[in-house]
Amino acid sequence: MTQLGQYLVGGLATGSLYALVALGIVLLYRSSRVLNFAHGDVATLATFVAFTLLGRAVPFSIAVTASLAAAAVLGAAFFFLILRPAKEATLLGKIVMTLGLALVLSGVMQLVWGADEHVFPSPLSDTRVYKLGQVVVSQMSLGTIVSGLVLMGILYVLIQRTKVGLAMRAVAQNTVAAQALGIPARRIYALTWGLASALGGAAGVLLAPVVYLDPFMMLDPFLKGFAAAVLGGIDSLPGAVLGGFLLGVAESVFAGYVSFKFKTTLAFGIIILVLMIRPEGVLGREYHRRV
Repeated sequence: MTQLGQYLVGGLATGSLYALVALGIVLLYRSSRVLNFAHGDVATLATFVAFTLLGRAVPFSIAVTASLAAAAVLGAAFFFLILRPAKEATLLGKIVMTLGLALVLSGVMQLVWGADEHVFPSPLSDTRVYKLGQVVVSQMSLGTIVSGLVLMGILYVLIQRTKVGLAMRAVAQNTVAAQALGIPARRIYALTWGLASALGGAAGVLLAPVVYLDPFMMLDPFLKGFAAAVLGGIDSLPGAVLGGFLLGVAESVFAGYVSFKFKTTLAFGIIILVLMIRPEGVLGREYHRRV
């Protein structure tokens, strides 16, 4: 049981990162039905911004805040400057635009910071541990879980308890009706893109101290976040959180008891199984189309 508890804690730490990435993906899909394939690259760029500021002796909290703000501005600017002028583009065309942004950002990061790996400094230690009964938890893992839960709580309060969140839900449900009621839909879309990008940036900052920082750091977490969003329900924010934690725990337990080498393929095996049984995901709503 002690070993299982150890795997569960590790899975929760990883799952919190998957959940943050999945939340950003679901936020954009709910509002604009666009799958942002540049989500991981925006997060990586934000992490590089924090890395650069930390290298110049900027306090950690200020560097991270500035990096999340940079990610939010980039996300909002992409909507205003690229997607909004191309409003007549097809959904596939918009997705291709996000792929183009991903390639541009990847090239910029390799040009500015190179393709080498970098050690990302963190105020949390991976060697200092705490004991929860017989389970040992590192300070970094505990900090990752707590930070993820705090960010998810802030997002919940924003969307469910504020006027801005009400406007976001209204625009996601019916843009034309929301505009008729005086809601500035374009600003809400930009805010959504910025918020989703900031969530991705937070996941990048939490992940970077655990792995080496390079321009492709977020490729695997983005794919796992996308898988978590599909698992929980691509139009459900609670589903994104549930999918992220379920996927993280499943990977950790599978790697511990079955095979570490094949844990990456587990996510997509689970997705195939879930989609065969429940295509809308665990907490997703069944889609009905009027004819």
